[in-house]
Amino acid sequence: MAKVVIDPLTRIEGHLRIEVEVENGKVVDAHVIGTMYRGIEAMLRGRDPRDATYVTERVCGVCAGSHGWASSLALDKAYGANVPAGGRIIRNLIVGAMYLHDHPLHFYHLSALDYLDVMAVAQYQGKDPGLLAVKEKIVKLVAAGDTAPLTPRYKPDAFSVNDPELVTMAVAHYLKALEMQAKAKKMSALFAGKQPHQSSIVVGGVTMLPNIQVVEQFRSMLFEQLDFIEKTYLQDVLTFGTGPLLPLAQAGVGGGSSHYMSYGGFARDNASKDMFFKAGVIMDGNLSTILPVDEKKITEDVQYSWYKANANGNTPYTEDTVPDLDKKGAYTFVKAPRYDGKPIEVGPLARMLVMQPKGLMDIIAKYNIKPGAVARHAARAYETLLLAKDMFTWLDALEKEMGSKDFRIHDTEHWEAPATGQGAGMTEVPRGSLGHFVKVADHKIENYQMVVPTTWNFSPRDDKGVRGPLEQALIGVPVEDLENPVNVVRVVRSYDPCLACAIHLIDPVTNDIKKFRIGW
Repeated sequence: MAKVVIDPLTRIEGHLRIEVEVENGKVVDAHVIGTMYRGIEAMLRGRDPRDATYVTERVCGVCAGSHGWASSLALDKAYGANVPAGGRIIRNLIVGAMYLHDHPLHFYHLSALDYLDVMAVAQYQGKDPGLLAVKEKIVKLVAAGDTAPLTPRYKPDAFSVNDPELVTMAVAHYLKALEMQAKAKKMSALFAGKQPHQSSIVVGGVTMLPNIQVVEQFRSMLFEQLDFIEKTYLQDVLTFGTGPLLPLAQAGVGGGSSHYMSYGGFARDNASKDMFFKAGVIMDGNLSTILPVDEKKITEDVQYSWYKANANGNTPYTEDTVPDLDKKGAYTFVKAPRYDGKPIEVGPLARMLVMQPKGLMDIIAKYNIKPGAVARHAARAYETLLLAKDMFTWLDALEKEMGSKDFRIHDTEHWEAPATGQGAGMTEVPRGSLGHFVKVADHKIENYQMVVPTTWNFSPRDDKGVRGPLEQALIGVPVEDLENPVNVVRVVRSYDPCLACAIHLIDPVTNDIKKFRIGW
C-alpha cells in the first residue's frame, strides 16, 4: 500500500492537504485536511451586529458577495427587518452576476487543464485565424520557457483530450473566459459598489439606489453573458463530458455521498415562497423523494477537528470555534457538518438533482451519466444557463418596482441593533449551501457561526467514524501512476476548490519528499 500526499492544493479558500492510500491502483482510504485556522467567527463576538456583513464578506473573494448576502439574511431575521422588493431583487442581481463569474472561471481556469493535453495545440492544422493565433502564442511561450498559467500541470493520461482542433478551441475559450468573467464581476459591481467585497448589501436591504441607465447597462451585459454561456461554456462541458470524458462520467468516478442538499436560493417574492433554486434534501440517492430542509437537523461534529468540544451543544447557535492544536486524533481545521447525522454533498450537482430540470436529466439519462466529477461540471454549467435566463425576469421585476411611487430598497425602521435576537441566513451560493447563524444579546453579537459549502463537502470523519463527502468520493478513484495522481485532483476540484500549483509526493518507504516539476 502506498501513500500519496498532495500539499498544498492551492487556489482555494484557505489551504488544503489531501492524503490518500493507494492499493492495486485504486484509492482505499482518504483524509481531507484543512491546514489553516481563520478565526473569523471568534473575531465577531462582542461587535455591533452590522459589522458581521462587512467582516464575513472578506472570508472569500472568489464567490464575492456570498457571505455578505448570507450574513445580512441572518441579521434580517435577528433584527425583524422586512427587506423591500427592490432590495431583495438587487441583492439577487449582485450575487447572481457572481455566479456567472465564478462557474466559467472554475471550469476554464481552475479545472480544464486537468483534462487537456495542452501541447496538442502545436499540432493544429486548421485554417481558423483565431485558432492559428492561439497556436502561435502557445508555441512561442513554449519556446521561451514561459508557459504559465498553463503549467505546471499533470501528465496527460488516457482520458485527456488530445485532439489538436478540440484542444486549440478549448484554449481559445480559456482566453475568452478571462474576458467574460471580468465583465460578470463588473455587472455585479454596478449594484454592489465594487467587487470583490461588495459594499451595498446590508441588514434590511441594500444601499444602492438604481436608475434606469444602470439597469439597462446590466441587461446589455447579461445578453453577452448568456450568449457565451449557451454557445461556448455549456457546449464545451457537454463536448468533453459526452466525448473523451464519457467513460469517467459513466463510471461515476468521484461519486461519493448519495445524500444531497439545497437550502434554496434567490427568492422571487418577498415571502420567499417562490425560489429560483429549490430547497430539498435527497437521502440515499432516492431522486423520487425530495424531503424538506429542517434547520434543526444541522449539527457540526469536531471529533477529528482541531477544536475543543462545546458542552453547550453542537448546533450552529450553540457551538463555538476554540482551537485545540494538541487534540489527539484530530487532523483538520474543518469541522464535520451533518444533516440528520449524515454527511451531505452540497453544490451545483445537489441543486440540480433537487430541481431535476428536464434538459439536464435527459442528458444524464441519454448518456447513462452517474453522479461524480464529470456530472458536477455538467450540473454547474447547466445551472449557469438557467440562472442567466431567469435574471432577465429579475431585471423586469426591478424596473416595475422602480416605476412605483412606493419604491424602496431598504427597511430603514430596522437599522439599529436589537437588544436580543437570533437568525439564520441559509441560501445557495456558487459552491453550495451556505449558512450564517447569529445570536444577539445586549445589542452585540453573542455568538456567530458559519457553515460553508466547503465545510459540508470537505468535512472529516465524524464521531461515528463516517467519512465526509469528498473523503468518500476519493475511495475507488483510479491512480495508475503514483507520481501523477491526476484523477485524485480531478475529483477534488470538481467540488470547486481551486487548482494546485505545487505537488509533493511522500515516498511510502523512505518518507522522503519527492519534488518534481510538472512541465512539458
